[in-house]
Amino acid sequence: MSGPQDELRLPPSPDQAPAGRPRGSNIGASLAASPARALVRIAAPELAKRAQMEKTRGRLVIAAGGFAVLFGAVTLKLAFATLIDPLTPKPRAAVRMPTGESSSGRAAITDRNGEVLAVSLQVTELYANPQEINDPAEAAERLLTVLPGLDRERLIARISPRMVPGTERPVEFAYIARNLPPRQQQAINDLGIAGFHFRPAERRFYPQGSAAAHVLGQVDVDGRGIAGVERSFDERLRTERGPLRLSVDVRVQVALRESVQKAIADYNGIGGAGVVMDVNTGEVLAMVSLPDYDASDPGGLQRREGQGQAAGQAAAGQAGAGQPLLRQAVARPMAAAGTAKQDQDPHFNRATVGLYEPGSTFKLLTAAMALDAGTANIWSTYDATRPIRYGRFTISDYKGKNRVLSLPEVMAYSSNLGAAHMAVAVGPARHREFMGRMGMLQRLGVELPEVARPLAPTANGWRDINTMTVAFGHGISVSPLHVVTGIAALANGGILRPPTVVAQPADTQREGVRVISERTSETMRRLMRLVVTDGSGKGADVPGYFVGGKTGTAQKVGPRGGYLQDKRIAAFVGAFPLNAPRYAIYVMVDEPKPNAQSHGYATAGWVAAPAAGAVIRRVAPILGLVPETGERIPQIQQTLAIPMQPGRPPRAAPPVAGAPSPGPRGTPAAAPPTAPTTGVAPGPSLVPPAPALRRTDAEPPSGLLRFALGPASPREAGLAPR
Repeated sequence: MSGPQDELRLPPSPDQAPAGRPRGSNIGASLAASPARALVRIAAPELAKRAQMEKTRGRLVIAAGGFAVLFGAVTLKLAFATLIDPLTPKPRAAVRMPTGESSSGRAAITDRNGEVLAVSLQVTELYANPQEINDPAEAAERLLTVLPGLDRERLIARISPRMVPGTERPVEFAYIARNLPPRQQQAINDLGIAGFHFRPAERRFYPQGSAAAHVLGQVDVDGRGIAGVERSFDERLRTERGPLRLSVDVRVQVALRESVQKAIADYNGIGGAGVVMDVNTGEVLAMVSLPDYDASDPGGLQRREGQGQAAGQAAAGQAGAGQPLLRQAVARPMAAAGTAKQDQDPHFNRATVGLYEPGSTFKLLTAAMALDAGTANIWSTYDATRPIRYGRFTISDYKGKNRVLSLPEVMAYSSNLGAAHMAVAVGPARHREFMGRMGMLQRLGVELPEVARPLAPTANGWRDINTMTVAFGHGISVSPLHVVTGIAALANGGILRPPTVVAQPADTQREGVRVISERTSETMRRLMRLVVTDGSGKGADVPGYFVGGKTGTAQKVGPRGGYLQDKRIAAFVGAFPLNAPRYAIYVMVDEPKPNAQSHGYATAGWVAAPAAGAVIRRVAPILGLVPETGERIPQIQQTLAIPMQPGRPPRAAPPVAGAPSPGPRGTPAAAPPTAPTTGVAPGPSLVPPAPALRRTDAEPPSGLLRFALGPASPREAGLAPR
């Protein structure tokens, strides 16, 4: 019987030799030598199991070590973040206010005050995979219950299985409808038709309707700009998120549109245009072209276009006052930029693309040119006693005074004869150079793709007769934006700045080109005020705002040249307040018809000037201008006053022997300070040095100009632009 030590003995290793026998000895001999010892046998499966347990034990040790390292690293990180170097809590962000940025791909467009003019919104589009539609006819019938506006035959053709033309590849995408509202989308889903799918898209909306439609332009079905600033700034609107801020003020835009629309309705015109501009920056605060359109409503566009054509046909049969200014066109009149069809197209922008003969509004440029060139003074006089004949052409005044007129009278009475004499004194070469300097011979640099180039005689073709007719706004065609830009330069001190439709930073002085002197600009402001107080622009006057400007009535030119009977442009251009000019304004009505209210007239003094006054009356308070009242009014009136017949200084005394000889003709000479002979004397700043004037009422050189010896016939003395 074995003792306690034998009971606690561990079993031998499988590889250990039997007890009492060295490794490698004979088994049989060992058994024979030790018959009392027992042999323990371990089966092979048990040995494999023990080996596997050893291997598993090693793997568990490795895994445990890995988890220990991981949890140790986490523990160290937590200790570092909370105990050793804790982070300071970030302050909570304030509530984010809306910035006007669009959440869609195309940026928004706003006016100068942040009012949204154009914005892209998320919509849903419906498309079909024809390969997934088993019965196109049945699918079309069911879809038409939700979208009844679709054409059945075209719908079936689009959703029927077919191949891409020219290939063996099946068509797997076909547009069905765009801009679906959520209700229709749900209704189509409820139909349960296989093969119809939805995808998100964008649609451009114009919340202000037709306001500034021609400035904004349009986008196509793929959201790319095709007109207006949508086209000019297409890349910027697609790549930048911030809104594009325009110079337009939607409040001024609406007021201008309503006033022009009322003038068109009152005088049965076929259209009109208007512009309000900041004279110091060139920013366009409002630009109107009527008829216009709502870019968000193409269907409404088609309806209005049809109504406009019907109205134009009805208006064409009504009689209008007025006769042609010239018996025949000078060489060939500047052909109109647009046909009658364009005149009725709501997309046609009259303010920038429409080219019209400006009429008497150009007399302001003629006077500024003569004063700045030194060929005229405010006391200069011009012979308006008889018409001017140049070959077969005759120039006359409408309701002329038939006497010699001073320069202020030429402006106030809108004398074509006086303006022609004034321009001839400057000469064709300098006249054309001045027109080019004022921007009247090239496209304007405004940020719109729809800008037309003026129609004017070439340098070689600019003759004396062209100088005479262009002096009163005939024989040259420019856009309304050209006119108001030039007049803004006359009023702001003589700096021509290109117009812009993009808002400029506050207190920013835009660069410009000096075109006339400050003294000439001051004189022109007085002459513009005189036209409104004592001339044809009385309808534009608004108490307290000291409006100044010039009316202009010009016959329209047909598409093949030649003036059209009883079809005219009535326009007013001016600035306010002239004591401290801030804004320029242009209002035009296309083909106005006389009525009882205008006593049978359809000239600018009856049509455009009152409309401009209505605009100023509404927009001046909006723009922060307070009308002058009280004792300041007489003071301002005195600073802007200019007599109709300023006194001419006496002739200079003959030169004393030994004195220097006078300069050549055209060289300014100082005039002695003497009191004028007629009433109130103009302010000293109004009187530039007296030049040696070229008399335009003297006998011209042979072949240049020939005056009529007797009164013109009624046909020759036709309606002049007013």
